[in-house]
Amino acid sequence: MSAVAATIALPTAAAVILVAFRSPLARRLVALPSAERWHERPTPLIGGLGLVAGLLAGVAAALALGVLEPSSQLFGVLAGCGILFVAGLYDDAFAVRPAAKIAAQLTAAGVVVASGVRIEIVESDAIGLAIALVWFVGMTNAFNLLDNMNGLAATLAAIAAGYFAIDAAWVHPNATVLVLSLSLLFACLGFLPFNLGGRRTAFMGDSGSQVLGFALAALGILSTWAVAGSAVATVLVPIVVLGVPILDTGLVTVTRLLDRRPIHLGGRDHTSHRLVYRGLSERTAVVVLALIAIALGGTSLAYGMLDSLGFTLVGVLVTFAILVQFVSYLAEVERRGPRAAQELARRPLVQRVLVSPRRLLEVLLDFALVSAAFVGAYLLEVGPGGTPFQQDLLMLSLPAVVAARYLGFVLFGLYRRIWRYAGARDAAAIVGAVGVSEVAAMAPVLALDELGDFPLTVFVVDFLLCSVFVGGSRFAEHAVGGVLAVLHERSRIRRTLIVGAGRAGRSLLRELRETPGEQVVGFVDDDVTLRGRRLQGALVLGGCYEVEQIVRRTRPDAVLVTIPHAPLETLDAVVRACARADVPCRFVRRQLDLDPEVVLGAVAE
Repeated sequence: MSAVAATIALPTAAAVILVAFRSPLARRLVALPSAERWHERPTPLIGGLGLVAGLLAGVAAALALGVLEPSSQLFGVLAGCGILFVAGLYDDAFAVRPAAKIAAQLTAAGVVVASGVRIEIVESDAIGLAIALVWFVGMTNAFNLLDNMNGLAATLAAIAAGYFAIDAAWVHPNATVLVLSLSLLFACLGFLPFNLGGRRTAFMGDSGSQVLGFALAALGILSTWAVAGSAVATVLVPIVVLGVPILDTGLVTVTRLLDRRPIHLGGRDHTSHRLVYRGLSERTAVVVLALIAIALGGTSLAYGMLDSLGFTLVGVLVTFAILVQFVSYLAEVERRGPRAAQELARRPLVQRVLVSPRRLLEVLLDFALVSAAFVGAYLLEVGPGGTPFQQDLLMLSLPAVVAARYLGFVLFGLYRRIWRYAGARDAAAIVGAVGVSEVAAMAPVLALDELGDFPLTVFVVDFLLCSVFVGGSRFAEHAVGGVLAVLHERSRIRRTLIVGAGRAGRSLLRELRETPGEQVVGFVDDDVTLRGRRLQGALVLGGCYEVEQIVRRTRPDAVLVTIPHAPLETLDAVVRACARADVPCRFVRRQLDLDPEVVLGAVAE
C-alpha cells in the first residue's frame, strides 16, 4: 500500500511542471548560459516545484490511506524540506550569498533535530548533533553541486531513494522512511522527462537540488543511524548509498582548494564533466555514474543483509581501492591533445573510465600495506589476543584508516608521481600524507565510542609503520626500476666524459643518469680544488691539459664539452685529443633566450 500511495508523486510532479511552463514563473526563473555552466540556452528553473509537490502528494496519500502514521519526525523532515524549498526558490530568483544559504540549511537541520530525529550510533549527544548538522549541510550542498548536467542529480537521487526504500522494507523496517523514499523516487521519475533535453526542458534549480540532498540526508539518518547499534554495515549504509555525490563533492572541493578557487561557484570540473572530457557523451557519463551508484547501493544492501563483519570490511576496502582508482583518474590535471582525445574516444568504455593497470596495482598494493601497517601496530601494542572490545574497535577502525589513507594519498598527489625519479620531496609527501590521514582516521573512531582499553599508541606506531611501508614500496620501485633499466640497456651502455664541472656540467650529469644506457665516467675541469673530488658521485679526473691521458685511461664513447666560452687554446686541446683517440667530441650549449618565432620557424622548415 505504501508503494501504491507514493506513486501519486509521479503524475503530480509532471503535472505541476507542465502547469509551471505556462505560468509567469517559467519566464521569471531562468538559468542563463555562462562560462561556468554546462547548458547552452536559457532554461526555466521550475523543476523544484514539481519535485516538492510530488513528495508532498506521496506523503499525503499515504497518510490519507492510513499506511503511515503521523509523527513529529515526519513533519520535521517535511518542514526542513519546505524551508529549503522557499530559500532555494528565492535564490533562483535573486541569488543569495553562500552564508545565507548555509544559514537556511542549518535552520532546516535544526528543525529536523528538534522534531526528534537522533543519531544513535554515537553515545555523546553533542557529537551526534555535530554529525547531524555536518551531514545535513554536506549532503544538501553535495546535490546542489551535483546538479550540473541534464538528468544527473535526479537520476542519482532516484537510485539512492530506491535503496533507502528497499532497506526500509526488508532490512530495517521503517514506515516513515519507506513512504518518504518512495515519494521522492516517484517525484524524481516525474521530473526526469523534463530534464533530459528536448523541446520542454526544465532545471530543478536550488529549490529542487537542495530539497533532494536534504531529504536524502534525513533518510540516511532515519534508515540506519537512528537504529541503535554501531555495526559496521549499519554505519556504512547511508555513506555507501550516497557514495557518488560524496565522491563528486570531495573531488571538486579538493581540486578547487588546491587551485585557490571558491568552492560554492559553478564550474565544469565535476565528475560528469571530466568523463565528457575523456571522450564520453553527456548521456553516457550520466549512465556511468548511475551504474556506479547502483553498484555501491547494492553492496550496501548486501552488507546489511549478510551481517558479516569480515565480508563487510573486505568489501568496503576493495570498494575504496576501486574508487580511488576512479578518482585519481578524474583528478589528473594534464590536458590531452585533440589526437589523444580522439584515440581515447575509440576505446571501449571500461578503458576510458579506468586508468592504467600500473596505477591499479599501486592502489591495491597500498591497500595491502596500509592494512598490514595498522594490524601490525595493533599486534605490537596489544598482542595477538586482546579483549573483545579491543578486537571490535580494531575492526571498526580499519575502514576509517584505509579511507583516510586513500584520501590523503590523493590529496598529496602520491598517485600522480613518477617514482622512478623519486627524491626528498617525494619522501616528504609520503610522510605528510600518512600523518594527515592518521589524524583524520582517529576522528571518526573517537566519535563512535571512547577508546576504553584500546591503546592510543596503536595510531602512533601505525604512522611509523605505514610511512616505512609505503615509502619503502615507492623507493623500491625507484631502485628496481633503475636496476632493470641498467640490465636492459647493459649491452648498449655509452660511456661519456664531461668536460666542465660547473652548473651546466652537473645538470648534464643528472640528465644523463636518468637516461637509460648512459654512463658518466667522470669530469674534466681545470679547477685544482676539485681534482680528485666527487661531484654528485662522479670523480673529477684532472684538468683540460691532461685530457689526452684521461681519454686514453677512461676510454669514453663520447666527450661532451659544457664550457664553450673557455679559452680557445683549451678547447682546441680537447678537440685534438679526442681526434687522436678517435672519440666523438660535442659541445653542449644551453640557450634559454631563443625567440619562439625563430624556433617554430626552424621546426616548420
